[in-house]
Amino acid sequence: MAVAKQEQVLQLDPATELRFKGPFTDVVTSDLNLQNPSDRKVCFKVKTTAPKRYCVRPNSGIIDPKSEVKVAVMLQPFDYDPSEKNKHKFMVQTMFAPDGPIESQENLWKDITPDQLMDSKLKCVFEMPETTEQDKTDGSAEANVNNVSPKTIPEKVSASKPVEADTELSKAKEEIKKLLREISELKEENHKLKDEGVRLRKVAMSDTVSSTPRPSPATPSGGDDNMQMLQNIPPVAYIILAVLIGLIFGKFLL
Repeated sequence: MAVAKQEQVLQLDPATELRFKGPFTDVVTSDLNLQNPSDRKVCFKVKTTAPKRYCVRPNSGIIDPKSEVKVAVMLQPFDYDPSEKNKHKFMVQTMFAPDGPIESQENLWKDITPDQLMDSKLKCVFEMPETTEQDKTDGSAEANVNNVSPKTIPEKVSASKPVEADTELSKAKEEIKKLLREISELKEENHKLKDEGVRLRKVAMSDTVSSTPRPSPATPSGGDDNMQMLQNIPPVAYIILAVLIGLIFGKFLL
């Protein structure tokens, strides 16, 4: 004949299930309150069907009359699979503590008879946070961004840079050619003016020898001044050319 079990003396909160809210990438704790409404001390022990998946603190102890104990049931991190059926369960076993001092709770549990044992069972429920419309929108936007080929934009940029570089280089070459032509023309004009100055100087010297001394004509003096000015033209042109080339290539490199 089966022995009738005593009714659970403790009041459990929650009474039938322990809920664990994800995500389960870290430890998730569910609290279990054990209240002793009786006038006697009660020994308790918490067991589970999946001891490797949970950490229970405290997992056993004694509750004084009219007192309560909070038990922390800690679910260890794991990869959550919604399709996997959860069968984890907990059982709270209790018994009235004997009068007098208790030397070993372990021996009490070993010596207890079935008719003195009380128990309550709780199932485990895993809950994932609800996905809001905003989360869905953000997730969709993130997915669209991730699906964009990372090569699209760089290809356009890399394709446009050579075109711009070729254009700037062509402009720089044309400017240099133009400056070289201007320098060549200045040199030629300088040679002509120099020859003209030499000719005028010879004419002036011839007039001085063949005639009475008189004030020097303005023309030779003006010719000498022109010669001095013209002789300074090539260096100035070279300086201008160097500055312009430096500005053009500086702009191109930047």
